[in-house]
Amino acid sequence: MEDPRGVGRDKEQIIHSRSTEILLAEYHKKIKEAFEVFDHEANNTVDVREIGTIIRSLGCCPSEGELHDLIAEVEEEEPTGYIRFEKFLPVMTRILLERRYRPIPEDLLLEAFEVLDSSKRGFLLKEELIKYMTEEGEPFSQEEMEEMLSAAIHPESNSIHYKDYITMMVIDES
Repeated sequence: MEDPRGVGRDKEQIIHSRSTEILLAEYHKKIKEAFEVFDHEANNTVDVREIGTIIRSLGCCPSEGELHDLIAEVEEEEPTGYIRFEKFLPVMTRILLERRYRPIPEDLLLEAFEVLDSSKRGFLLKEELIKYMTEEGEPFSQEEMEEMLSAAIHPESNSIHYKDYITMMVIDES
């Protein structure tokens, strides 16, 4: 007589294996679609400068240092300025499977802004934000700072109401 527990485990393994296949197929499709947006020559390559945008479009938020390491991993031994899809796909698939570079949760972002807003006003002035962005932590480039300020600063009050800004920038992972 067959051990019914063994049969159950076999079914679980088959189901797990099938769901992994489906997940991989979904990841491969998403990665291919994101990559193709920047494959202007339709030759399965993208400009290395687009890799950060592609990775972020897939819901990952690596730091600049992590992004630099990723690029080094997918670049050719003799860098050409282009990244081939065949090298990018397995690395990006592994990143998605491992759930690496997840965005910072909304409550932690709020907590960070509240630390900067010592008088608990619910906003920071543009000058305060610029000071924090240039003097603390990993400094923003001028381009990054201008991009953030254009999205974050309310033009009339010249301030950032950070609860609204966090709501706008948080990635919905569902």
